[in-house]
Amino acid sequence: MPLTLADLEATDAPDKEYLWTLNFGPQHPATHTTLRLILTLDGEKVINAIPHIGYLHSGFEKLAEHLDFNQYVTIVDRMNYLSPLANEIAWHHAVEKLMGIELTPRCKYLRTLLSELMRIQDHLLNVGTSALDLGAFTAFLYCFTMRERIYDIVEFASGQRFHTSYTRVGGVLFDVNLEWVNKVREFVRDFPKTHAETHRLLTRNRIFIDRIKGVGVLTKEDAINFSCAGPVARASGVVRDLRKDEPYLAYGDLDFKVCCSQGGDCYARYLVRMQEMAESLKIIEQTLENLPAGPVNVEVDGGSRAVLPAKPAVYRSIEGLIQHFEVIMPNRGFETPKEEIYAAVEAPNGELGFYIASNGTKTAYRARTRPPSYIHFAVFPHLIRGHMLSDVVAILGSLNIIAAELDR
Repeated sequence: MPLTLADLEATDAPDKEYLWTLNFGPQHPATHTTLRLILTLDGEKVINAIPHIGYLHSGFEKLAEHLDFNQYVTIVDRMNYLSPLANEIAWHHAVEKLMGIELTPRCKYLRTLLSELMRIQDHLLNVGTSALDLGAFTAFLYCFTMRERIYDIVEFASGQRFHTSYTRVGGVLFDVNLEWVNKVREFVRDFPKTHAETHRLLTRNRIFIDRIKGVGVLTKEDAINFSCAGPVARASGVVRDLRKDEPYLAYGDLDFKVCCSQGGDCYARYLVRMQEMAESLKIIEQTLENLPAGPVNVEVDGGSRAVLPAKPAVYRSIEGLIQHFEVIMPNRGFETPKEEIYAAVEAPNGELGFYIASNGTKTAYRARTRPPSYIHFAVFPHLIRGHMLSDVVAILGSLNIIAAELDR
């Protein structure tokens, strides 16, 4: 059981010479990235943990002041790099809210489909690597095989496999074709088999359950007080999902469930992610079969002057060429409202939001990210106290911390 405050104060007393300090990371095979934890141990029991960040700092938020609203998409790609397209959709969702741009029906459905592919991709990595940290190697291989299929789908749409830079203000880089749709259909057909195999390997596995059940319990009250979101919060009974509570894109038209649990431990977080992947597959099926026809980008004529024209229009018409020139060239471009806005989406790890302060130009005066990993890493000391050293990797894996989201 976690120690009380009185226990911690007593344990931290200067005369406790038997306590020792252990650095967990930033180079460690079970941290997956540049995370550092300073652990205070009593034997193998963790009595305190101090998370240290700053090993992957890239000044992402500052770069938003120097790149325009389209160029900055290449930066948000690199925040949560497990599901980069979800970051892009979140960023341009905020920009479009600032500029009052209404997306076309086709773009809404396409972005929704891609968001759910990213959710599955992110959860597959989390489940696979969390199992790997605890010794379950086969599940890792199953999960990563399907991740590769999603990479193929994204590469076919955007031309890039990892950092896709696919969304644009008012739309996306390229529209998708029937061959791409068929690739997604094949994934929808094949994924349930891998999902079921992973369930059979892990969900009732005695060793896996013993390592994560009852470990790292986060109560509903604490989840709310710590501002947790996504699977971490929903595994503790917090019924909040922006796709339902504040519908955006095409989510208001779709039928899906919000997956929750009451356990609040590592096992509950695993189950919520497994259930969410099944729900995401339902959303993908619905968006795929009801994908509207029509343009994927907002029309320039009669629409927003901030939208890049289609490439054929740039090459074949003087109006398209001028519009492209106006949007792209420095010291030119479009005006934006001088306002401050916040907009968020339900990313795979939880609420991913962007706060933008605009000074009327095509570049943000200030931009701030609300990253779920940063919030959840702060919860780690609360979850680990009183547990054993071997539980560190189990709890850390269940939170799915991405260092690039910490050190923006």
